[in-house]
Amino acid sequence: MILDKLYYKIGEVAQIADLEPYVLRYWESEFKEITPIKSKSNQRLYRKKDIDTVMLIKKLLYSEGFTIDGARKRIRELRAETDHEKSEDHPLIHEDPEHQMSLGFSGDEDIQKTTETNHSKVDVKFFKNIKKELEEVLQMLQR
Repeated sequence: MILDKLYYKIGEVAQIADLEPYVLRYWESEFKEITPIKSKSNQRLYRKKDIDTVMLIKKLLYSEGFTIDGARKRIRELRAETDHEKSEDHPLIHEDPEHQMSLGFSGDEDIQKTTETNHSKVDVKFFKNIKKELEEVLQMLQR
């Protein structure tokens, strides 16, 4: 199934994941990684990242035989691996201040200048997408 919308209602996510809505609500209470926003009418609105997380949890629980605790731990491990890979891609942005000082940076101004010169078209596209998503959320909240 192609996910082409920004937000999905709980019934749509249940259908995509082949789960009952009550299972999704329960998993929200068990997995902090599932974070749908709520509309003015208090309806859950899931993003693609939430659906990806639901599918991962379903795979871990139903296909790989993990317990809920085991699935939580595995998700944390996967996030830590992803975070580590990201910090290796952008060490000046993600490292702690002491490490930055050890690299010869004298303060925030130097770090700011360095990161400004490292921006790529991907970074600009990323922030434009965030802006678009926030504008859409604002429109939904104003309804």
